[in-house]
Amino acid sequence: MLRFLTAGESHGKGLVVIVEGLPAGLQVTAEMIGAELGRRRLGFGRGPRMRFEADELTLLAGVRHGRTLGSPVAVEIANTEWPKWTEEMSPAPGVTSKPLHQPRPGHADLPGMQKYAFSDARDVLERASARETAARVAAGALAKALLAEIGVTVVSHVVQIGSVCSARDERPGPDDLDQVDASEVRCFDPSAAESMVAEIKAAAKVGDSLGGVAEVIAYGVPVGLGSHVHWDRKLDGLLGQAMLSIQAVKGVEIGEATEGAARRGSEAHDAISWEGDAPSPDTTSSGGYRRQTNRSGGIEGGISNGEPVLARVAMKPLATLNRPVLKTVDVVTKQETVSFKERTDVTAVPAMGVVAETMMSLVLAGEALRKFGGDSVEEFRRNHDSYLASLNGAGAGT
Repeated sequence: MLRFLTAGESHGKGLVVIVEGLPAGLQVTAEMIGAELGRRRLGFGRGPRMRFEADELTLLAGVRHGRTLGSPVAVEIANTEWPKWTEEMSPAPGVTSKPLHQPRPGHADLPGMQKYAFSDARDVLERASARETAARVAAGALAKALLAEIGVTVVSHVVQIGSVCSARDERPGPDDLDQVDASEVRCFDPSAAESMVAEIKAAAKVGDSLGGVAEVIAYGVPVGLGSHVHWDRKLDGLLGQAMLSIQAVKGVEIGEATEGAARRGSEAHDAISWEGDAPSPDTTSSGGYRRQTNRSGGIEGGISNGEPVLARVAMKPLATLNRPVLKTVDVVTKQETVSFKERTDVTAVPAMGVVAETMMSLVLAGEALRKFGGDSVEEFRRNHDSYLASLNGAGAGT
């Protein structure tokens, strides 16, 4: 069973993630994880913090001589700004000289303050901050490396920022991630990317923020991940929970869910064909069966069907604005005021796509380990290959 746990605050000394359940023998380096963390910092519209806050990581445990040991892997990501925050974020007993009493609408500030009986929003926002996703991306780098052992590749691209949408047929393949990352907004459609940049500039000019949608695609996912037998083992349900846990994400769509809801049943489903007589890399993971379309997003009945797994993830505009216009209430005086301002981005949708890759990778890696098992990478890969070799038609064992 693959699981991970993160700890740390946005302006604390650092973030820590512990990943448990990885098999022994997985090739891991600090540089590999650092490259994924660098991708999280991409995107036009990010704030100045992304330019000067480096991700200094240390492999604390679970890796020896560049390979996992089968024990929990621990990664620390130091906060290079910590010297500026040692007093404000000190774990030693004391009080702050700069309490934040004006919670931001749309943020975790007020409900978190009410839930935990805090009067200072910083006690909530430091953990609620999307900075926490750096630890997730570190975990996701390990999950991606494991998935690569069985031929699974996860990519993302931005399909909407504000009101600007890319063409629906502009979708990257498994080898196109570098091309996506080369775009200022991580959009695979160059003409739409230009319009997205213009939209961001216009919002920045008036101190506003923008949301958007990223699409995440997993190629090479074998049929059989997830299950129909219990609600909490359905693959689409697991992906939905994972994506909705990303800060500021408010919606997830698997395949063509919204469009499909408007179609008749005769037009909404994916016709099945048999191509097993001439196996290819495209049919191996599905046991020779293919869907002529992929409206279901690679999942039917909570189980992967061998087609690419596809999810669209919708992020709301950020709750912190560069101009004080959102009305709120001071929690001490109860007087109407405007919300406080922290350093912020105009949009973080391009980075959110990278985080969504992480969450999909962690879910798929976890389900692959549940399906194939193995205490070593070699055993995991062997079990996977043996399973694919047995896929010679539905109902082969009955």
